[in-house]
Amino acid sequence: QVQLTESGGGLVQAGGSLRLSCAASGRSFSRYAVGWFRQAPGKERDFVAAINWNGLSTYYAGSVKGRFTISKDNAKNTVYLQMILLKPEDTAVYYCAALLQRSSFSDTYARAGTYDYWGQGTQVTVSS
Repeated sequence: QVQLTESGGGLVQAGGSLRLSCAASGRSFSRYAVGWFRQAPGKERDFVAAINWNGLSTYYAGSVKGRFTISKDNAKNTVYLQMILLKPEDTAVYYCAALLQRSSFSDTYARAGTYDYWGQGTQVTVSS
């Protein structure tokens, strides 16, 4: 069992930056793949970015590619989502999710059902 805690959300103006953190506790994070999802009010939870267990493969939604960067520090049991050039449409609750990766997830990383563990979310609000 792994527990995930997101942090780093807040209010920022359009064009600004934030770095979200997803800290894992309970066991080593080194074999876990991690995804970030977001959910705006009244909308479905959407895929944002994902990273495989060793950090060598990363995946992004088209809407954030070039602006968001996901990274993984296994020594710190933490995954980061660096967000730059933020837009009002990036406003949402951001969730991190993890799964113990036993095989490639290059076909399934964008599906919420792929992940076994979820954090409680952190609010990101981008003002125009």
